[in-house]
Amino acid sequence: MTRIRMTSPRTGLRGLVAAAAALLTVALLSPTAQAAPEPKAPAEFVALSSVDRSIIQEMRYITPHDFVGEPIDGYRQPLCILTRPAAEALHRAQLGLLRQGYSLKVYDCYRPQRAVDQFVRWAKDLDDVKMKAEFYPDVDKSRLFADGYIAAKSGHSRGSTMDLTIVKLPAPPTPPYHPGQPLVPCYAPQSQRFPDNSLDMGTGFDCFDTLAHTDDPRVQGVQRAHRQLLKSTLEAQGFVNLPEEWWHFTFQPEPFPDTYFDFPVARRSVAGH
Repeated sequence: MTRIRMTSPRTGLRGLVAAAAALLTVALLSPTAQAAPEPKAPAEFVALSSVDRSIIQEMRYITPHDFVGEPIDGYRQPLCILTRPAAEALHRAQLGLLRQGYSLKVYDCYRPQRAVDQFVRWAKDLDDVKMKAEFYPDVDKSRLFADGYIAAKSGHSRGSTMDLTIVKLPAPPTPPYHPGQPLVPCYAPQSQRFPDNSLDMGTGFDCFDTLAHTDDPRVQGVQRAHRQLLKSTLEAQGFVNLPEEWWHFTFQPEPFPDTYFDFPVARRSVAGH
């Protein structure tokens, strides 16, 4: 005959309490429960759309159409975030362009440090060249650091630097990029490279090539005129161009010249300012 040991109600209750305590301990120690809240932007940062809704935003790094070939860390929404002085200066530049039938279009604005860190990891992986044919067709990937295309810190992370171009109004939408579609060198004639509603600047955005240097003497005619229109328009409002990239401008003086932020690109990062 099998003996059945009966558990008293008090013993059973103690067991349930112990099990519940163990589960609570596991939950409290889990990475999700212990994860620190996402950092927020300082009050000096704003969404560009809160200052000027007319500037076109085509935020490339939330899409797979970039030199890495995938969405970049820290980009949660297709949103341009800038320090308020930079955003207000862009607004003043936009007013002048609108009177001429043009609009600014931003490709990238504030960039989290985690995104820069991803660029560095990608640059060290010499086997990952899936986007080479478009973005760096003539540059060996092992040269990206030495040639200055990739660095461990970016002015974008300070909040007053942006990548942008000019489009003629009315602006047709840029067709979407589909991963795996044929790639064309970023310096090919505008009719052949990835379609973009930008004025013809001689190369596409993020072209790792000396032809992207703002004043490269090989770029002449209307392409040079378009670059000079962008440069002169922004310089008049306090922006300084990076000579190696026709699309790259920094507002001066920067509110945060020595601080590299890492809050995500999301509306909630600037909510309530």
